[in-house]
Amino acid sequence: MSEEKIEIHDAHQRRILLIVLALNLALAAGFGVTGVAAGSSALIANGLDNASDSAVYIITLLALSRSQAWKRSAAKVSGWLLILFAAGILVDVGRRFLGDAEPIGTTMMVMALGAGLVNATCVWLLKKIRQANVNVCAATTFSTNDFIANAGVLVGGGLVLWTGRAWPDLVVGLAVAAIALKGGIEILQDARGEEDA
Repeated sequence: MSEEKIEIHDAHQRRILLIVLALNLALAAGFGVTGVAAGSSALIANGLDNASDSAVYIITLLALSRSQAWKRSAAKVSGWLLILFAAGILVDVGRRFLGDAEPIGTTMMVMALGAGLVNATCVWLLKKIRQANVNVCAATTFSTNDFIANAGVLVGGGLVLWTGRAWPDLVVGLAVAAIALKGGIEILQDARGEEDA
């Protein structure tokens, strides 16, 4: 693939979004399996995040050839999905806080490093799209948030190993929820801004 910027209506954009979708589906499965195996709220939260991201990438792909009004509506759906996802994480963190969770810090760190590389690749690919509409901007927001969340899981895993306690995992889960909530609100504001323009 060339290093030059890719035009929004170019076939390369669809290919980029399909690659990013496939990477996010793989991450969702990886986070889900390792999150259950490691008893980690942070890993499960990231798995749910990547699953919701995949839904957004599908919406973005569907919106490519649609009208501007359809694209704005699709972006709103993406924003609300992210807010709903944040609520789901909060429920999971609360359940684990009241339970007796003991996450495995090493698994958290290894998964976070691998996912960080994948999400950095997704952000790099999405940044190659020029004149991005609100849906592509939403997709970029999702991947950037994922990259930040991976750094949090890495730190949380280290703290779990160091302290031998579950609280760092729960704190990272809360942070992922906050990042998701912020991203969802920003996407809704972008969609509203395009309506007013």
